[in-house]
Amino acid sequence: MATSLSSLASSLASLSFSSQISQKPHASALSFTSAKSLSLSKTSTPVIAASAAAVPSLVDLETADLKQLVKSRLPGGFAAQTIIGTGRRKSAIARVVLQEGSGKIIINYRDAKEYLQGNPLWLQYVKTPLATLGYESSYDVFVKAQGGGLSGQAQAISLGIARALLKVSESHRTPLRQEGLLTRDARVVERKKVGLKKARKAPQYSKR
Repeated sequence: MATSLSSLASSLASLSFSSQISQKPHASALSFTSAKSLSLSKTSTPVIAASAAAVPSLVDLETADLKQLVKSRLPGGFAAQTIIGTGRRKSAIARVVLQEGSGKIIINYRDAKEYLQGNPLWLQYVKTPLATLGYESSYDVFVKAQGGGLSGQAQAISLGIARALLKVSESHRTPLRQEGLLTRDARVVERKKVGLKKARKAPQYSKR
């Protein structure tokens, strides 16, 4: 009887040991596969990001092409050109150069429609001086604008183009003057006053 009990206990012990051995490799395999997948995911992400960063955007390529075009068309820069005009509006300043061409308008090395965000009013400001004289497709316009906002820059460009057209021919003065394109608009934002909320707006009066 004692021998049968001891043999039964030894068989149970061998069974439990074999089950522990069979379970351990399964857990290690799971941990190995999960660690491998994590390492693969970590390494794959930087490769994708690096490849995306290596490809230049279309905007950068177009800007580089327009820079090369402006430099080739304007040797010596803006100051070395003959048909040039300077326009101002609010705090915006625009230096404009005209050259015979097909009607391109380039502002700060970008296409005018893109630079002015496709705003029809601002584009109209820029095109009005040339359209007044019928030169929409006769001259290319190169502009260097700075200061102020896009609205002020567009009106400054308009004045600069009108002044540059006077250097093409003095006979352009009459039609440009009739359209008011040679008048410098001197209106600027009025300064804030001490004791007031804005230039003229006063705080609410309280009697008591």
